[in-house]
Amino acid sequence: MIGIVDYGMGNLHSVEKALTKLGGQVQILHDPEQLDVVSALVLPGVGAFDPAMAKLQQGGWVHALKDWDGQNKPLLGICLGLQLLFEGSDEGELPGLGLLAGRVEPLPLMPGEPRPHMGWAPLTSAAPSALFDHQATPVWMYFVHSFAAVPADRSCITALAPYGTSQVVAAVGRGSLQASQFHPEKSGEAGLLLLRRWLQTLPWA
Repeated sequence: MIGIVDYGMGNLHSVEKALTKLGGQVQILHDPEQLDVVSALVLPGVGAFDPAMAKLQQGGWVHALKDWDGQNKPLLGICLGLQLLFEGSDEGELPGLGLLAGRVEPLPLMPGEPRPHMGWAPLTSAAPSALFDHQATPVWMYFVHSFAAVPADRSCITALAPYGTSQVVAAVGRGSLQASQFHPEKSGEAGLLLLRRWLQTLPWA
């Protein structure tokens, strides 16, 4: 069973619909006490860093997610869910989950580049990952974000995406912890393929 963390700031149902379409058994989790019934977690997120961390704290999720990751159980972060995995964000003042070292910084201001970055962008492989086919033509994924992670250890970066003349972190991974800045559930067949590959990494697959 896959649990989707409901802390009031995620597009839960589009993620649930995508995973269910792929044959996943999914349950929306409203309380950390429900973790006993699931074996993998998805941490979605839409919105700002501080309100999200405040809601995770209020719901008792901060300790629960740290404990989950400490047991090396599968966890997939999506969009803001990726950013929350880091130590903090320039968008706010609250500490992040700290599961990955580094911070979240605003996208650089560039002539002709809108912020937020909203739309499709191709991924470039940065490191081996079970979620990507590194021999394939770069796939396009759907992004909506104004901030991007800057990991202290760049070895956790699994994919990059162009933004103007620079590249930003599109996906990260460390063991059973995986996360994407883009929305796989809104990225058509390419996004479904990524989610299918994640499902195939789960212990019962």
